Amino acid sequence: MNGWQAALVFVAGIWAGTINTVVGSGTLVSFPVLLGVGLPPVTANVSNTVGLFPGSFVGAWGYRRELAGQRKRVLVLGVASMIGAVIGAVLLLVLPGGAFKAIVPVLIILALLLVVFGKQVTAWLSARGRDATQHVTAGLWILVLGAGIYGGYFGAAQGVLLMGFLGLFLAESLQRQNALKNVLAGIVNFVAAIVFIATTHIDWAAAGLIAAGSIIGGLLGAKIGRRLSPTVLRATIVVVGVAAIVKLLA
Repeated sequence: MNGWQAALVFVAGIWAGTINTVVGSGTLVSFPVLLGVGLPPVTANVSNTVGLFPGSFVGAWGYRRELAGQRKRVLVLGVASMIGAVIGAVLLLVLPGGAFKAIVPVLIILALLLVVFGKQVTAWLSARGRDATQHVTAGLWILVLGAGIYGGYFGAAQGVLLMGFLGLFLAESLQRQNALKNVLAGIVNFVAAIVFIATTHIDWAAAGLIAAGSIIGGLLGAKIGRRLSPTVLRATIVVVGVAAIVKLLA
């Protein structure tokens, strides 16, 4: 990479880290940039994952106040995220590149519907005897496992999926759900990064620039996201999710 390309990758890392912390889908910014500076698709994908995980944890640290009292959830759901990340990372290395392309937009659309209509769905389920709860249910654990598989494989809109699932099953505020989402997404990126480092080629220059940018973005995203009202945060999730669908179908 020349100097301009390096600067572009660094800025993409900042933007991706910010979006990941506020909503998710930062990969839709950084991954195309890595392709644009000449990295092969698989190398770009794995280098992007390695670069983004520090920003995820910085964003989670920025939400530490909203994480108070969620330690048990982090531990239980973190196991699902770890297992899913390993499966997804291995699938990336062994499956054809377009294997998930058909179902990814469907998953994102489902997640957006859950984010927008989550309260109505929860009320409907409550009327039929299934309330949202403070506890982690088997259904939520399985869905977080699925989100981890997807995140380990590619990661774009992983945060949108997690927010949809958490909103459906947990009786918590949107900001506390977002804090938990940042931890779980960070776990997925971290575990997948370990698998990639151990098994395939990483472009360390690109990964380092993304990492440096994502750390800054994580700090910015936490400051921005924590100030957003639930309505604005939901609207932001929807906009980013729709952009993800358009980008993936293009």
